[in-house]
Amino acid sequence: MLTVPAGEGPFPAVVLISDMGAQDRDAAVGDYRPMGVLADFLTRRGIAVLRFDDRGVGKSGGDYNEATPPALLTDLQAAMQALRSRPEINAAKVGVVGHGEGGNLALLAAAEEEAPNFVVTMAASGLSGRDLVLQQQADLHRSLGASLTQMQIGVMRRQAILDVIRQTPDNTKAQRLVAIMLRETNPSIDMATAKISASLLTTDRYRYFLDFNPADKLPSVKCPVLLLSGTADTYIEADVNLNSLQRGLKSSSSVNTRKLTGVNHMFQADPSEWTVVNGQPQPTFSAQAQEAIRQWIIVQATEKSK
Repeated sequence: MLTVPAGEGPFPAVVLISDMGAQDRDAAVGDYRPMGVLADFLTRRGIAVLRFDDRGVGKSGGDYNEATPPALLTDLQAAMQALRSRPEINAAKVGVVGHGEGGNLALLAAAEEEAPNFVVTMAASGLSGRDLVLQQQADLHRSLGASLTQMQIGVMRRQAILDVIRQTPDNTKAQRLVAIMLRETNPSIDMATAKISASLLTTDRYRYFLDFNPADKLPSVKCPVLLLSGTADTYIEADVNLNSLQRGLKSSSSVNTRKLTGVNHMFQADPSEWTVVNGQPQPTFSAQAQEAIRQWIIVQATEKSK
């Protein structure tokens, strides 16, 4: 879906890329449609927006579960090419706005020859998949009030499972071992549930995720980058990941980082700012995030035209 501002072009434009998981063009979760909201906001303010259903979702063919990030990168590159071919779009002002894994895909695209002219990441990871999982495991134990010893044991058990996955290429064997380890870690789950979890943890996509390190390609990124994270994000911790990404982007023409107060991983505003409908608070896309993205894109568009 391409939305184009009113008036005469050509317009600056962005491709929106959603987070991990098969999602439609709006990245809808219930009634919350972050990419749809962001697309409308930007289009009404002079920026054309292209967004699309992930593979196997909505009107897109294919199977998302069989697509590793390198395959999804080709989808993003095709979207940028499509934008640059249209007369109402300024081909020198085409960027990518990516959320979560989509932000890391945007940075991968920026490291390629046919790169976007600028990139905005929302809660992109700056850690390898393995390190991110272990950090999240530690954070989970802390949030549950576990002792330091309990947290360390939990992290060690998760690390042992990840090591088995990475060191056992035979999926049948890996799934059997992981299922047993999951049951040992949590005896309350039955073997059928453990086998289902083990099968998800041994897919090609998850194996790629564990070995993926964003830092590997960052030195090849030359375009301007805006890195956004929320202080209420419990999935991608703001400081650690922003700092890691910023260190890696040493060749970028400019790197701006911003922590958004009260914003969570879904880029929802603080609950105190949510809209109330029929007496019930409804999740709202962060207004400060929207405005930060808009302002930065306009600056890039203006500078490119000089």
